[in-house]
Amino acid sequence: MKFINQIDLKEKRVLFRFDFNVPLDVSQNITDDIRIRAALPSLNYALDEGARVIIISHLGRPKGKPVPQMSLAPVAKRLSRLLDKQVSLAKDCIGPEVEKMVQELKPGCVLMLENLRYHKEEETNDDEFAKKLACFADVYIDDAFGNAHRSHASNVGITKYVKYCGAGFLMKKEINYFQKQLEKPVRPFVAIIGGSKVSDKLSTLINLIKKVDKMIIGGGMAFTFLKAQGLEIGKSLAEDHLIGQAREILDSAQKLGVKLYLPIDCVVAQSMNAEAVTKIVPVQEIFPDWMGLDIGPATITLFREVIANAKTILWNGPMGVFEIDAFSRGTSAVVHALAGSHALTIIGGGDTDVAVQQAGESDNMSYISTGGGASLELLEGKTLPAIEALEKCIN
Repeated sequence: MKFINQIDLKEKRVLFRFDFNVPLDVSQNITDDIRIRAALPSLNYALDEGARVIIISHLGRPKGKPVPQMSLAPVAKRLSRLLDKQVSLAKDCIGPEVEKMVQELKPGCVLMLENLRYHKEEETNDDEFAKKLACFADVYIDDAFGNAHRSHASNVGITKYVKYCGAGFLMKKEINYFQKQLEKPVRPFVAIIGGSKVSDKLSTLINLIKKVDKMIIGGGMAFTFLKAQGLEIGKSLAEDHLIGQAREILDSAQKLGVKLYLPIDCVVAQSMNAEAVTKIVPVQEIFPDWMGLDIGPATITLFREVIANAKTILWNGPMGVFEIDAFSRGTSAVVHALAGSHALTIIGGGDTDVAVQQAGESDNMSYISTGGGASLELLEGKTLPAIEALEKCIN
């Protein structure tokens, strides 16, 4: 595919697809603008080239109709501040009024169109809707990695109708870290996979076990593996229907010579709440009516030693219920261990990047992905529809 810096943008109408699906509080204030800031390199490059910039994005799930609480107005306001330039917001993303605003757009100016998902045709990859979006563009740039695993009109269908298509700088970085770096990693290569359920990351585990030198499994999903080893895990989360596949992954690791590490102790409680009484026990001694909610201190020490010798580290998923302080120490310890390592550290989005930010270590990570679902699918070895669409474009 081509990238933004390989396409002539001078005075062209450049239509950017960004992922500005940012969290908002009840007062419509943005609580985390990392996805907006991630778009700045591509936007500033286009503006420096004298482009007429048009932005499309989605926010939330309005299900095909206008929902005022899901307007992109707060995004346009924040982006105006970050660019130090007025970002106008159209009332819709298609229609005569939008066409007029696009026609009147001058070089160096920015126009944001309203939420794509106000139209149900966006998510069904409707061909006519894609054509209507495409008519605004001389050049189409997709920089919405967080949506790249979806086949929608604004990131797949549109590429058939714009002559010049390419990827932005954010998309380029994501592809570089999740494809190129993981294809030929500097070794030892360690994957740290956490989160609550094995079912959410089964394909990722199966794909990665063939690529890594060591794998750490933590979070709620570790208890399915512990149960597969014949341990009693009390009321800890386990997916009994996946115990057989957990055994297969353990067997694969052994056959491939991959060292697979599971928790050796854990923080347990009778309920998942901040007031619960907690204890630290070896994983062989979890009480029948208690549940494991975080890794314990001995496990933290073990995982630190594994991390210390790594040259490439991929992390996706917390080590416990880190949203509750009593069960956050394991995740926090892993964050600090990665930050203090001399490895290339890749954070796979979602809850993991929240944990890194809470620990104040964002600047000490090599790369933090903006796309949880998209990065997971890349880790599963899948081809993302939006990337495939760009690769098919003939500029």
